[in-house]
Amino acid sequence: MIKSYITSILIIFFSVLMETAILSNISILPAIPDLLLLCSLYLGIINGKVDGEISGFISGFFLDFLSGAPFGFNCLYRTLLGFIAGLLGMSFNFEGILMPSVIGFVGTLMKVFLVWLISLLYPNVSVMYHLASTSFIFELACNTVLAPLVFKFLSMFKSSLSPKAGE
Repeated sequence: MIKSYITSILIIFFSVLMETAILSNISILPAIPDLLLLCSLYLGIINGKVDGEISGFISGFFLDFLSGAPFGFNCLYRTLLGFIAGLLGMSFNFEGILMPSVIGFVGTLMKVFLVWLISLLYPNVSVMYHLASTSFIFELACNTVLAPLVFKFLSMFKSSLSPKAGE
């Protein structure tokens, strides 16, 4: 069980480093694909709602620490997304290409809604998505296309990520 938590934290940590240090410095991208969101959704799906909350909170904590967002902003909406992914995890078969794409698409839309909702509590935060903007469409498309790849990559470590897989 400890092994799964350590492996999950390491994957989240390397995902946030990739997003903040590498992808954010590529100037030709109109928006950054949210690999951290996809990893948190996957971890919530395979481990359930409590572990989904924990992985969402940890991913938000790392993102708050490495970005200029006020502390707690990313933690809050990513915790909610991890919880929702954990609730839905036992209901769907997320193998293949279609379901991970749908999960990436819906997860990105839910992220945008939750960011808007939570930004009402943080009046100084100007992280607003415009649904017709190029950056939003690019992030939505990237997350939808990358979700099956990220899920397939993380499924190679499923025995290390899920304490249930070892039972």
